[in-house]
Amino acid sequence: MSSPDKRSEAGRLEALWGGEFGDAYVDRNREAVNLRGPFWSALLDEFPAKRVLEVGCNLGGNLRWIAEKIPAEEVHGIEINKKALAELRKELPVNALWGHARELPFRDRWFDLTFTMGVLIHQPPEMLPLVMAEIVRCSRRYVLCGEYFAPAPTEVAYRGETGALFKRDFGGDYLRLFPELTLRKQGFLGKAEGWDDVTFWLFEKTA
Repeated sequence: MSSPDKRSEAGRLEALWGGEFGDAYVDRNREAVNLRGPFWSALLDEFPAKRVLEVGCNLGGNLRWIAEKIPAEEVHGIEINKKALAELRKELPVNALWGHARELPFRDRWFDLTFTMGVLIHQPPEMLPLVMAEIVRCSRRYVLCGEYFAPAPTEVAYRGETGALFKRDFGGDYLRLFPELTLRKQGFLGKAEGWDDVTFWLFEKTA
């Protein structure tokens, strides 16, 4: 079990992203997702999945494209910001739940693919292993991570908030913490693809 201090920091950031700060993020990032279709189409052709979960789905900009490749009832998202969830539920017929990344309300190995895109960077470093463990636990086969990369953990000032954005080698962390994962694909996604310069890693779970 995590210490109270760790829980307190996680709670602080969850309140930040669940409140007005997170609402402003929702409003700033409405259009960025329009270019992401080719990435998701190619990825799901290469690594087919019948049931998918995005942790930190925001307005559903990724789920929208995934739901064009697999039935919407098999597309799931979990999000801390209620404004984003309300809008997502109006726009897409996918399964969208409110919840915490550190305690996912799903069975073990329930999804073929679990993923984050720009979400682990906002987790407090001391909680990161727990969040990653939840993402791995819920996946039957694939785990995808798309985040800002740095060779060593680095905090980045973010819109006047401290302790709210961290770059690191998230792919290396997954491989170090979870020996059952094997790296299958790695790449970079820039603004031309609808992302803000993120590195992605696609892992497959092995016995």
